[in-house]
Amino acid sequence: MNSPEQARQDYLRIEQALKFLEQHYHRQPTLKEIAGAAHLSEYHFQRLFGRWVGVTPKRFLQFLTKEHAKLCLRRSRSILEAAYDSGLTGPGRLHDLFVSCEAVTPGEFKEGGRGVDIYYGIHPSPFGDCLLAATRRGVCNFRFLTDDQDDDPVDWLACQWPAD
Repeated sequence: MNSPEQARQDYLRIEQALKFLEQHYHRQPTLKEIAGAAHLSEYHFQRLFGRWVGVTPKRFLQFLTKEHAKLCLRRSRSILEAAYDSGLTGPGRLHDLFVSCEAVTPGEFKEGGRGVDIYYGIHPSPFGDCLLAATRRGVCNFRFLTDDQDDDPVDWLACQWPAD
């Protein structure tokens, strides 16, 4: 078990890594670069990051990249521009990222889900009820439902996919 001082140091290192990723995701830094920002070896950093963040550094980088690309696509940028602006080598990489993380292609996302069959339901979970939506490729939306939400979950989902 780690001492409180070790836990504090680990927290600060992960905080440094998260800030580094947030500032540099456009250039798709390597694990070595990210670990260097936290002043750790790649192996130790990979384990520590997973323990504190719950996903690998690569997966976290994919999330940041995808969220930026979604903003680009919402701003009517082309798929090619969104890919390059997000630090990816081309639209094929953006396609793979969207399919694996959003269960839709970048074009389907850009079109607001036009032509995509989205199935949804409200399901119990250990943390309370949740809205789960999926395409034929996998989960495309997930949201925990709380008593203090002002909007209807189905209306929220319709806003996420306005053309469906």
